[in-house]
Amino acid sequence: MVAMYQVFGRQVGSHHLAMGVLGALFSGTYFALSGGSKKTTQIPPINASTPDEADFIQNFLKQADADEKKSKH
Repeated sequence: MVAMYQVFGRQVGSHHLAMGVLGALFSGTYFALSGGSKKTTQIPPINASTPDEADFIQNFLKQADADEKKSKH
């Protein structure tokens, strides 16, 4: 049998109260630990005089980003 409690004028089963408490606990913990949104940084425009120079700069930036990610791990 289920124990019944009066909540806001209605009878609620103890199993519903337990599920509500656990749901609130886990969802609150998830949102508290998830952190804020990540801010994206914009790269300034590339003012290259030739397409080769623009490709060189983009490849350099990609390589620098990859090296940075590798050093974090």
